[in-house]
Amino acid sequence: MASFVQDCVFCLIPSLLPLLLCLALRWPRVHRWTRQAVKAAAWRLWVFICLILELQLDVNTRAWTDEAGSPGTDVLSGSGRASDGPRLICKHTALAKYLLRHCGSLARPRLASWPRGDPHIQTLSSMLCGQHGDGLQFTRDHLLLRDGGIIALDWGVERRRWEGRKEHQTGGKALGCFTTTPPVLLVIPQSWGGMTPHLKLLCQEAVRQGFYVVVFHARGTAGCPLTTARLTEFGDPADLEQVVVYVHSRHPSSALVAVSEGSGSGILLSYLGESGSSSYLKAAAAISPVLLGQLWFETAMPPVYRWGALLHRKMQLSRGVLDVDRALSCSSLRAFEETLFCTSAQLRQGAPRPPLSSGSHPPQGLAPSVAWALGERAHPAKDWDGYWERNEPLRDADEVAVPVLCICSRDDPVLPPASTLPLFLFQSNPYFLLALTDRGGHCGFKLERGRTGDEELEEGNWSHIAVLEYFRVVADFLKGEERDGSSCGGTSGEYSQAGQRSRSSHAAAPPRRRTRRPRLQAPEQSAADAEGANFTWKRSYTR
Repeated sequence: MASFVQDCVFCLIPSLLPLLLCLALRWPRVHRWTRQAVKAAAWRLWVFICLILELQLDVNTRAWTDEAGSPGTDVLSGSGRASDGPRLICKHTALAKYLLRHCGSLARPRLASWPRGDPHIQTLSSMLCGQHGDGLQFTRDHLLLRDGGIIALDWGVERRRWEGRKEHQTGGKALGCFTTTPPVLLVIPQSWGGMTPHLKLLCQEAVRQGFYVVVFHARGTAGCPLTTARLTEFGDPADLEQVVVYVHSRHPSSALVAVSEGSGSGILLSYLGESGSSSYLKAAAAISPVLLGQLWFETAMPPVYRWGALLHRKMQLSRGVLDVDRALSCSSLRAFEETLFCTSAQLRQGAPRPPLSSGSHPPQGLAPSVAWALGERAHPAKDWDGYWERNEPLRDADEVAVPVLCICSRDDPVLPPASTLPLFLFQSNPYFLLALTDRGGHCGFKLERGRTGDEELEEGNWSHIAVLEYFRVVADFLKGEERDGSSCGGTSGEYSQAGQRSRSSHAAAPPRRRTRRPRLQAPEQSAADAEGANFTWKRSYTR
């Protein structure tokens, strides 16, 4: 009888184990120990995976334990303790103070901790397999450029409006907008083209808040046909300039703002520098921007990201127009870019043929007026350094005349180390602002889920919330400056009238031929603090 009872007990033990485990996990101390053990095991497994994939770990992050305390904020300074919240690095101006008072998303966000907050997990999920903006539908327009090339513009429309289930409400103030006329948000993807899940979510949130959203696709990317043997260089804003004029002509009464994703900042910052105060843009933002293009191409990138970006770029090439054999054999982004746009690459390879992007005699393939408008870009660059003399994003940073917010993360695995950021630019130029966080990955910046005490944490993407709120706050600030100026003798009236005169003359005049400018160098001392109090936001129309 005793042996029978023992056999029954042994048979019931496997069935009783889940019940006993559930009862044990109801105890807070056992639940906490179990959770820490699972996180520790998952962290060690992730370390092993990163070693295999040659991914660098963030040694400054507490990986499998939550950060103690609430995140802090150190603003208007390049120093201070590390925190989850952003540090706003900029010159002391009225706009910076206004942003701190009215842009709450720049103050104390609760960025996600590990595992969702891991820089590589955030980067890969935002680029490949993150949540998609399924509530948005895009309609495509093709724009014919001066040189015969074609670019694509995707206009975002809510899917429920697309299906005719609900009409758009007219009249009144749109959500997130500063006038009854919705502003237009121009979105610039990565330089290799295509819409990432991160970008689709940004478009969906912008449409939900009342923006008109249009996505710019460069020639030969995202299904846009390549009709010329000329590709877009990394910092060539000629196509974007024509797009801005076209979008403004379609919505002349709407404010126009722009945001770039990752390496798409190359043409956005170049456009802002070359157009100067004659730009139609009211404000701009760049999420995980490439500020120093040559350094980015020359810095070693983890193999997973390097091969992924290189494969995507190679898939965009068209065999019908370009000779792509040499480019397809490249094993790095620098070699790929140099093969496309530099003469020296062909000379080293012993190929007598001209570069893929343009001929050595542009008038044979381009109209004389177009070749004259392109200037030095009608010819390929002689060497790698010469290519960056005309394509470095910040080469004309002193000419930028609209506020630009750059959102960067210290643990970005795709960009060079944060120590290479040109902080002197943000501390001396009143138009550049840098929101620097300790974690966020590349175009990640996911917010923490769950609750903290009685406070429910908002789920989503912090960079999207910050950028859209930044546009609204900047618009309110500029309108306030215009009202104050008009009440004090017409200063703002001169602001808007000068803008109209400059833009009309800019549109009527023939395209400017760009000349090389010296590269941006860090000054020995910054006079930002001394000049901050006297700076005014009236544009000087020198172009």
